[in-house]
Amino acid sequence: MILYILCFILFLVGLFGAITRRNVIKIVLGICIMEYSLNLLLILIGYMEDGVSPIVVKGGESNFVDPLPQAMVITVIVIGLATTAMLLAIAIRLYKKHGTFDIRQIKNLKG
Repeated sequence: MILYILCFILFLVGLFGAITRRNVIKIVLGICIMEYSLNLLLILIGYMEDGVSPIVVKGGESNFVDPLPQAMVITVIVIGLATTAMLLAIAIRLYKKHGTFDIRQIKNLKG
């Protein structure tokens, strides 16, 4: 149970970083921390004590690990990588146009 709480705390740290910071790069890092906390939560949901791979063999019952959360995490990692690359590309374009990563100054420039 403590691991789920720690995942929630890690998500809150990322959310705090994404909301309170004015630097675009720090906002992107906060979003990445939130994504990683969700990945960790999905892996924890799929974890099973004394579980084995979900390969069916003859002769007996065993405690299988659910492979669905693992597949979801792989998908989330790929989507998170694409999202992070897009956000960093936007940040670089903003820096080239305005010369700063500060959102307050970009908002005031009008153009």
